[in-house]
Amino acid sequence: MRRTIRFLRRNETVEVGNVEPRTTLLDWLRLTERSTGTKEGCGEGDCGACTVVLRRLVDGRLVSEPVNACILLLGQVDGAEVLTVEDLAADGRLHPVQQAMVERHGSQCGFCTPGIVMSLLALYETGEAPDRQGVTDALAGNLCRCTGYRPIVAAAFDALGRIEADPFAQQRQQVAKALAALRDQADVFVGDERSFFAAPASTDALARLYLGHPDATLVAGATDVGLWVTKALADLPKIIWLGRVAGLDAVAEEHGTLTLGATVTLARAREALGALDPDLDELMRRFGSQQVRASGTVGGNIANGSPIGDLAPALIALGATLHLRRGDGRRSLPLEDFFLDYRKQDRQPGEFVTGVTVRKPAGRHVRVFKVTKRFDEDISAVMGAFCFDLADNGTVREARIAYGGMAGIPKRARAAEVALTGAAIDDHAAAERAAAALDADFAPLTDHRASAAYRRRVAGNLLMKALMEIATGDDAATRLIAHREVRHAAE
Repeated sequence: MRRTIRFLRRNETVEVGNVEPRTTLLDWLRLTERSTGTKEGCGEGDCGACTVVLRRLVDGRLVSEPVNACILLLGQVDGAEVLTVEDLAADGRLHPVQQAMVERHGSQCGFCTPGIVMSLLALYETGEAPDRQGVTDALAGNLCRCTGYRPIVAAAFDALGRIEADPFAQQRQQVAKALAALRDQADVFVGDERSFFAAPASTDALARLYLGHPDATLVAGATDVGLWVTKALADLPKIIWLGRVAGLDAVAEEHGTLTLGATVTLARAREALGALDPDLDELMRRFGSQQVRASGTVGGNIANGSPIGDLAPALIALGATLHLRRGDGRRSLPLEDFFLDYRKQDRQPGEFVTGVTVRKPAGRHVRVFKVTKRFDEDISAVMGAFCFDLADNGTVREARIAYGGMAGIPKRARAAEVALTGAAIDDHAAAERAAAALDADFAPLTDHRASAAYRRRVAGNLLMKALMEIATGDDAATRLIAHREVRHAAE
């Protein structure tokens, strides 16, 4: 067992053996290391001012990803290299991304600039030349109130169009070797029985530890738990991080199914789910920001039980099965049965999610729609997911409809499903009956995101939209051109 957190910083191995479990990376950088270039803005992973880059070895490759340091726990950087804005310039020369920002006047007040530079660094590190959509996706998690983004996007294209031998490129082999040397199969336990940060290395070790400490807080990406720390000021004396558990991040395909391990990040999940259907790819593209998708996980999004988590409704519509473990015992259940009430799940003390299995659509018709006030990096007011299996004559053999934001839990619309089963997909009267049946399925609340009346209307409209698109094969009136072309190419 290892009693320290280890990571790479400025070509040196840093070991931390005495730290409060809930210490964030941002606090450590600013208050302990005194690297104040990384800023604290919103404190909830929305504005991106705190963005830093983590480099890890993934399947033998050095991968750079942006993360929100304000809601990332210090222990979560174990085994990684931490890069901040102070690290970019070398030998009196700015990094190409920094130089482009200067030349294009991409900074005004400058508060957000370090985070923007780090997001662009992660994009630069891929060595790719993305289109405008790729650039704006990379910047979706960085709020700038001054520039209007035009000069920032221009700077991105300048830098990405002239990839050169920057210091990071020259040091990649050295960094990869140093990170490989940090790898071990030891369980990490920093603290004592009353207060600790633990990072088990295997599912068996995790099962034993969590069974012995069922009051501990499980952390995967901390995109939700991080806010408990920064906003609710929660006292979390026992934290178990799942990021080092071997095998929990596996992606497997067999017999017409896709299984995603609990710690598969949302970024990796996009690759797997996006291959099943273009709407799932678009859903995952709008799932928070690059920073959120790099940290957040499949299991975390499910296990936190949020009624507006986008992943659960989509997986429920696909007929997902959830897998759990407690001690040596394992069980599986339909995903929709896991959610009992607001923030309450069918999970026993000491039990944790290990993964989720979904059926591949295989000829079924899938539609997924997310409705938000702000298009990028926003929480859904209503999210609708639909999966229909049609007979040869066009009648609905099976309907699976699930919504987020319509109840205290992600939930199937069973009354609407019954109204459609056996009806022709183009039966407008049946569609109207199904939309009306949503009133029997849901009693939505009014909150700061939307009123109950708005949610009812939108939920019905999304169902009608899905049915119309499938029945006619024409989505000219319901889609943006670019997304419509992707949908058509897939079908």
